[in-house]
Amino acid sequence: MLEQASLSAHLHELDRHQFGSLVEPFRRELRAHCYRMLGSLQEAEEMVQETFLRAWSRRETYAGRATLRAWLYKIATNLCLDALRRKPRRSLPIRQEPASTPEQPIPASIYEPIWLEPYPAEIPATEENNPEARFSRSESIRLAFLAALQLLPPYQRAVLILRDVLDWPASEVAVMLDHTLPSVKSALYRARSTLAQHQPNLQPETMMTHISDEELQNLLERYVQAWETGNVQSLVALLSEDCTFSMPPTPSWYRGRPDIAGLVGKTIFSGPARGRWRLLPTSANAQPGFGLYQRSKSSGDYTAYGIQVVAVSGSQISDITTFRTPALIEIFSLPPSLAA
Repeated sequence: MLEQASLSAHLHELDRHQFGSLVEPFRRELRAHCYRMLGSLQEAEEMVQETFLRAWSRRETYAGRATLRAWLYKIATNLCLDALRRKPRRSLPIRQEPASTPEQPIPASIYEPIWLEPYPAEIPATEENNPEARFSRSESIRLAFLAALQLLPPYQRAVLILRDVLDWPASEVAVMLDHTLPSVKSALYRARSTLAQHQPNLQPETMMTHISDEELQNLLERYVQAWETGNVQSLVALLSEDCTFSMPPTPSWYRGRPDIAGLVGKTIFSGPARGRWRLLPTSANAQPGFGLYQRSKSSGDYTAYGIQVVAVSGSQISDITTFRTPALIEIFSLPPSLAA
């Protein structure tokens, strides 16, 4: 507490460079926090920058009653809540409409900012470990969890993240959000109930994947081979019975081996598909991911197509989400193209 009081007394004396050095270590965890709130990496980056600017301009208001970290989280969370009042809710196709079948026409892509975006690499460690948190850092950044979070009203979303992911005390969350303690407890109860209703397998004890590193590596190698050889049957053999498949910004999605096989066979693996695709491994949302490249008919080189995020359950693939946005390749620090 003495350190906080000392900081509050001298914070206004710092120049911009000194202040920046003080808050910069919190950038990565604040970016992950804003990403959970907003579902967009680009918007999260902008929100963190706005948080630092807001903190700098109001540094004289820091009274030392909370840690600097808590003060920054308060600013970031309330900025996100303000932004969410103006922005459409982001989601995934599986949350938008019923599953499609291969016989149905593929609908036109929707390019408005309504889709979740993938998050590169693993979730960063925070300054403080929270072993009592209801959801671990990696669980709380997975696509299924992010999609379920977006079902919650913004205030409930903020409460659940602060309580069940970051493990802030309820009394501190109440101060942070300028609400009463009963209001925070009620919002958390409703948020947990909504998650349990819409996605019961998001309970912490059921989210872990039981597969060894060696088995996972073998599974992913077979997955890459299936894509790069354009082999529908090899791909389907790796899928769970109720696997889901989507490619935003296309709003349709598909469930089950037969329908996924039918769709893949008539679209991305149609005709002579061997050598049409190249995959480079990466990590996205604390899950296996790939940079996806498509061969150019004119040059034979491979150009960026998007980022795939793969969910694994047991020893099978349970979801494939391909974000068909070539610009994501650069965000994931992958090359923009590959030689033939």
